[in-house]
Amino acid sequence: MPDLPLNGCAPIPLAHYLKALGILRLVSEQVDPTATAFWKDDRFFLNSTLDRDGLTDFFLNTYKPTAVLAPWNGGGGFYFREGKSKEKDEATGKLRKTGLRDQQTSATKTVAAIVESRCERMEPLRETIEKSKTVLASMGLNEAPKEELKEVLLNRLRNVLPDEAIGWMDATIILGTSKVGYPPLLGTGGTDGALDFTNNFMQRINEVINSTTGLPSTESPSWLRSALFSEPSPGNSTKSPIGQFFPGAAGGANATSGFDAPSTVNPWDFILMIEGAVLFAAASVKKLDSLGSGALIYPFCVRQAAVGYASAAGADEVDARCEMWMPMWDRPVSLMELRSIFGEGRAQVRGRPARTGVDFSQAVVTLGVDRGIASFQRFGFQIRNGLAYFATPLARIPVRRQIRADLLADIEVWHDRLRQKAAPSANSNAPASVTRALQQLERRMIELCRDGGSGTLQAVLAALGAAERSIAHSFRWTGENHIQPLRGLSARWISDANDGSPEFRLALSLASIRAPLGKETFWLRQNLEPVDIGFTKDRAWTKWADLPGNDVVWQDGHFTDALHSILRRRIIRFEKAGMSGWADVAARFACLDDITAFIEGRVNEDLLADLLWGLACVDPKALSMLPEAPPAGLQRPRVSPGGAEQYVVPSAFYALLKLCHHRLPRDEDPIPLVPAILNRAMSGDGTAASQLASRRLNASGRRPLVRELPVTGVTARRTAAAIIFPISHQDFSRLEKAITHQTETNP
Repeated sequence: MPDLPLNGCAPIPLAHYLKALGILRLVSEQVDPTATAFWKDDRFFLNSTLDRDGLTDFFLNTYKPTAVLAPWNGGGGFYFREGKSKEKDEATGKLRKTGLRDQQTSATKTVAAIVESRCERMEPLRETIEKSKTVLASMGLNEAPKEELKEVLLNRLRNVLPDEAIGWMDATIILGTSKVGYPPLLGTGGTDGALDFTNNFMQRINEVINSTTGLPSTESPSWLRSALFSEPSPGNSTKSPIGQFFPGAAGGANATSGFDAPSTVNPWDFILMIEGAVLFAAASVKKLDSLGSGALIYPFCVRQAAVGYASAAGADEVDARCEMWMPMWDRPVSLMELRSIFGEGRAQVRGRPARTGVDFSQAVVTLGVDRGIASFQRFGFQIRNGLAYFATPLARIPVRRQIRADLLADIEVWHDRLRQKAAPSANSNAPASVTRALQQLERRMIELCRDGGSGTLQAVLAALGAAERSIAHSFRWTGENHIQPLRGLSARWISDANDGSPEFRLALSLASIRAPLGKETFWLRQNLEPVDIGFTKDRAWTKWADLPGNDVVWQDGHFTDALHSILRRRIIRFEKAGMSGWADVAARFACLDDITAFIEGRVNEDLLADLLWGLACVDPKALSMLPEAPPAGLQRPRVSPGGAEQYVVPSAFYALLKLCHHRLPRDEDPIPLVPAILNRAMSGDGTAASQLASRRLNASGRRPLVRELPVTGVTARRTAAAIIFPISHQDFSRLEKAITHQTETNP
């Protein structure tokens, strides 16, 4: 048979997704066991022995409703309401209650109509109701039980009800080792606030099927065609509740052209939605070596992460029940295969179950979910209408391998600890800056899982830097919560996040700076935050310093000011260690073109700062072993009209200052440091700085071509900050040739 498109079934809203599952389940179980289905262009396609008319005829005339009921709920239709006498209570002025539960409700009337029916189609539902009533009578229950008694009732029902009813129970209630658990898809044991799904299911059944004759009602055909094929039909809905599954039909304020609108639902939409929800059976599992209570496991269900969608807010994470990732597949799948997919719907991230939406996004792209699934539609069960929960569609995530997402393994432990202590749902005293940085990091992580490009990975790296800076600036809170500094990023972060931008190259050159000061190696990261860094042949380590000193001089604000502070402190350390000249070395050099762009203000300094913090977290051993030569093509010579190569160099003022602040080869005498040179330039007095630099070079045997340069203000300050960028010996020689007298040698 050709594939039958069901235009009424779509991934959004959740009600229509569940409806699609219900159609495949019912057709497979009651008509054609070989039926298959798949998603294409946001439509559901069914392949079975039924054509369009045959499918319609099946649901109208032979479909047998599943035994969906909840004898444990007060609104399930199994308990009468307590009556009231005609006498009033003197204290409250209200009618006194009689103490007798003998008043019919709409729910009990619905159940009674099912029991009194004699048509064959209602037999499974009728039989289950009668067996449930027998259990309730044996326990003497005339009202919904609570706590321990409720658990006793549930266990007895599991022992006597037919298998199809047990399937519904597994989708709504979990009997754990300590207490009853409620899977999130179907509310609290089959109820969503005052809405009882089971009783509404039976009411909708009575609307589409005559319980006496088993024939379809007058409106049932038009309702069904609308539900299956999205055919327009007048009056294709009734004023009935739909619950959390279809926010657009839930009614309420501003839901219509007037002030308010009632909740409306196509009865067949509701029926098939509940039939599809039966596939979601939960489980309570417990590791053998664990003494704690069992963990509730639900197919493709994780804790809410308030990131990765346009309306994300921290309150979503605090109040949400959960989020669910509904699988979509683009090849024909049978009911047996689908049950297997849902039965094993445990997304894995590097060998452990996904716990949050951020985890799940990683599982999707790192082969943690490998069942032929094409994409996932992400839903959050969030408070969106007063206190009501809605299944809110968040995002569509394609299932494709993203190699760069593997790098998130480097931050897994650190990120997990930070999330435990700083997520909006953690109810902690985390500083707002830390929580914001965490949310920004998780947004970037989800974007990486979607895109996987080097620019997206670089955004993750920058977000990591911002997060590390936030915890370093909240040092007391960080220590109280035992959060360690981020460390151990592999060298792949450098190669895979390099988008060829000046900001990345400059940040990498800064992050690789270190000064060998006797037995100690003084890293530039130690000017950013109070850490001890070291490595041996076998391992490397980074930890919070036991006794934070005065080396941490980073200041938020202008990046130029931060570099000034770092330069001053490093010069002090060089002098204190007895170094006669500049002591810094680097594994990766900045090119003169990029330094010129920095001096002229043509780089994004906020990004540069975040990337510096992020790259500083790369494993120190990996940083120290980077190729010493600058990457090919960074410092390209420019060809003059005569054909000679000419290298672009920054200003003469920069050249003067840099010649005084560079580590020379061991066979050359170092140029002694004169702190006043940079201090004058940092204050904006470039003229005085150039004079001092010229004198220092003359005293060191290098004859500068200029004695002073009229540089002031911002240019002088930015040039002073640029001195910290390490350059290669070749570029140093080019600067020297450009600004000093060269001795002519005979050929």
